[in-house]
Amino acid sequence: MRLQKYLAACSIASRRGSEKLIAEGRVTVNGVPACVGMIVDPDADVIHVDGSLVQEDRKVYVVLNKPRDTITSAKDTHNRKTVLDCITGVGVRIYPVGRLDRDVTGALLLTNDGELTNRLIHPRYEIDKVYQAWVDGDVAPQTIEKLKHGITLEDGPTSPAKASILRTRSGTTLIRLVIHEGRKRLVKRMCAAVGHPVLELRRISIGKIRANDLQPGEWRHLTPEEVCALKKLARIPASN
Repeated sequence: MRLQKYLAACSIASRRGSEKLIAEGRVTVNGVPACVGMIVDPDADVIHVDGSLVQEDRKVYVVLNKPRDTITSAKDTHNRKTVLDCITGVGVRIYPVGRLDRDVTGALLLTNDGELTNRLIHPRYEIDKVYQAWVDGDVAPQTIEKLKHGITLEDGPTSPAKASILRTRSGTTLIRLVIHEGRKRLVKRMCAAVGHPVLELRRISIGKIRANDLQPGEWRHLTPEEVCALKKLARIPASN
């Protein structure tokens, strides 16, 4: 395994950050300064960063029903509540997979598996994310067709989405959107672009992982079957 990949797997830093640590001479393998790209055997080689022994954390996979008014971050400089404040007792550092805005609720994955995280948020792997949004106004079928075919935003056209109307209520409409892109605030921007600003947004699932069995702020470990299903979607070999 390449050294920078191993350091990322141990939650030392991202692969790029790990390469920087190596280039700065802060990493040793068997007492010798390491170089970027070198191959290591985690079962045989002794690896230190800044003098501290590196050991791979056990992999942890969690789904949280993210509550409103919670920041999707490992920490917040303004001392606001973060998603990690909802989760205790997992024994290792875990990080959110992607982001949900402060006012958005629903399914959020957290893990220390860097490879899976990178693939779940990369558009190349086209991992479906299902949202339900209450939007302002009565949405016409023609508008749903626009969303299905893709619309042009300030940062370029969107990929076609799966879209449908679920119900209407007092001048508002509940729509369902399935997207696989990870652009910032994409669902909100798509709805605003077609004239129906989002009033309330909830993420229902990532792949097949749902949080509808959890109260806001509650979390659970993924089952082995759920982890295998996510890795299959992300095209990660079963042995990893």
